This record gives sequence, C-alpha cells and structure tokens, in this order.
Amino acid sequence: MNIKKRKAISTVLAGLTGLMLASAGLTASAADLLDTVKARGTLKIALEGTYPPFNFKDTKTNELSGFDVDVAKLLAAKLGVKPEFVTSEWSGILAGLSAGKFDVIVNQVGVTAKRQETFDFSDPYTVSSAQLIIKKDDKRVFKSLDDLKGKKLGVGQGSNYEERAKTVSGIEVKSYPGAPEYLQDLAAGRVDAALNDSLMVAYLLKATNLPIKAGAPIGELAKNGIPFQKGNPKFAAALNTALADIIKDGSFAKVSNKWFGKDVSKAPTAN
Repeated sequence: MNIKKRKAISTVLAGLTGLMLASAGLTASAADLLDTVKARGTLKIALEGTYPPFNFKDTKTNELSGFDVDVAKLLAAKLGVKPEFVTSEWSGILAGLSAGKFDVIVNQVGVTAKRQETFDFSDPYTVSSAQLIIKKDDKRVFKSLDDLKGKKLGVGQGSNYEERAKTVSGIEVKSYPGAPEYLQDLAAGRVDAALNDSLMVAYLLKATNLPIKAGAPIGELAKNGIPFQKGNPKFAAALNTALADIIKDGSFAKVSNKWFGKDVSKAPTAN
C-alpha cells in the first residue's frame, strides 16, 4: 500500500472516529428531561409569584401559595421528586425556559400555535373563556355582548375585557380600578353586568358574599398547559400521566374547589 493510500485511509478513519465521538457526545447531551429530573430529585418550576389566586406569597407564612402552586406540588409528587419553585417576571419567563433556567412553567400559560413552535406542552389543565357576571336575581338573559347594547357593563380599567367591550357599539362601558369596585356596583344595580375571565369569575364568586352569579361564557375557549423544552418524549409522557392521575384520584378537583369552588379543568358554564 503506497504512502498516499495510507494517508487517505488514515484521514477517513480519523474522520469516522471523530463522527463516532461526536455522535456519542450528542447522545450523552440529549438525555431526556425525565432522566435529568429524576437524577436531580427535584422539578424546577417557574411561576410569577405575584398572580393571585394562581400563585402568590402568603403574607402570613411568606411562602408561595395558590392554585398553580398546589397543582405543581401534586405533579412533582406523582413524578417522585420534590418541587423547587423559581419566581420570574412574566416578561422573561418563556425566555428563561428556553435558556434552561427551569424545567417547566406552571403559571396559566395559554397553549397557542405560536408557543407550540418553540415548546411542548402538557395536556391542558385549566380551560377558560371570557364570562359575564350578573346579579343573582336578574331574570334577563344576556348570552353575548350584543345583548348588552343599551346596558351598562363593568370592566377592569386597562384590561383586555375593557378593550373588547368597547368594540361593541351601544354598550355603556364603565371602567373600574379593579374587580371589587365593579362587583359592588353590580350588586347595587349601578351596572347591568360585568366581564372577566371565567377562572377569575369563579374565584371572585367564591371569595365574595355579594348577591351575584356567573353569567354566560363568551367567545372561544382558552386552554392552559405546562410548557417545557422540546425533545423530551419520556418527560412529556410522565407529566401527562401524572396529570391524568391527579384528576382520576380526585386530588386535582380538591385543589380546584379549594380555590374556585368548581372544577376548572372543564369548560365554564353559567350558574
């Protein structure tokens, strides 16, 4: 074998060896998130920590509390690991997930086609839509915003519900600093209805003794899930199994009723 052939073969062998090593490195670095979480013994969970009733600091205990916190604890237990909470402002929470600062986000993240281009999601665990709130003894039927033409509607100032209501001509939109103010006016008959997200409606109704009730859901349903980085099929399967398990054993319903007085994994309905 001449020198040129030896050199050529040596070059090919060296290249193959490099490819094999690179392939081994890729395999090693592509461990499924489930293996990483299990080895670590913790699930790193991001949330805002300033979003009641979903997640917030309890002023008495200074500990994180809320619906999402309780759900995250249940899921971590089903995965056989401990929850490790990381607080992040909403503006940077998805970027933090992309950067690997945490494993999942449990913070009412809407499942959208745009977000699914970047992340995988668990099965939805809450379902919501815009929903009217009306007086408990009101016999009038409001099935849509169009039915409120010529009526007064209370909304939160600067909210997307205020913006939405103002697109319907004929509604007298009254804007308030927050829900307590427009709910008081609704109970007193100073507005005919109010508008908010159905999850917040359920929470507000549970938290107040005012003579009000949930009205008709309005518009499309929004589904919220738990996002994580793509390429983790074992983790995806385990997370969805854990979610199905807490729904099946009743622990999800217990947490849901604790915060909202209803099962928020199901589509909203009028009272």
